[in-house]
Amino acid sequence: MLGFEGMTEKRKEHELPIGRPLALEPLAKSGSQTEPAFIARPAGAPVYHGFEVLSDVAVGGFTLGKITDFEIETCAEGDAFVVAPDDSRAGLVWEVSDKSYFQEILPPEAERWGVWGVSFPNAMTSRETARQNLACILSELKKRWEEWRRIQLEKRQVTQTPD
Repeated sequence: MLGFEGMTEKRKEHELPIGRPLALEPLAKSGSQTEPAFIARPAGAPVYHGFEVLSDVAVGGFTLGKITDFEIETCAEGDAFVVAPDDSRAGLVWEVSDKSYFQEILPPEAERWGVWGVSFPNAMTSRETARQNLACILSELKKRWEEWRRIQLEKRQVTQTPD
């Protein structure tokens, strides 16, 4: 399984997907009259549009967004995203584990600086524990974000260079 080497055996063993409550942003505008905002992003909306950004769960300029609503139902694994200081975003596939890891699941692309499989040491039971977990991965997040920004800047410079 590409990109899943660090995940615990418990995380890998699920044969059927486990349904989790979604953390939807009720005021998010949809690009469709029949589909929710997270499925039908309006033009110009960032990735993960339609999911809740936790403005009070921020560390070092990075803010956590939740896809899996850990506040409604306690869970040991789920999905989230991070909003960087420049408003760019990356996905997180997280699990609570005493085995520390931070690994690529999907590579960075123009509109998202990757999807990362991460372990959190603290159960996701509140926004305070979510903030503590975000702090635990902050140095890795910064490293990945800065690399993505450097590459994006180089690409813009190449496209702006006259022939």
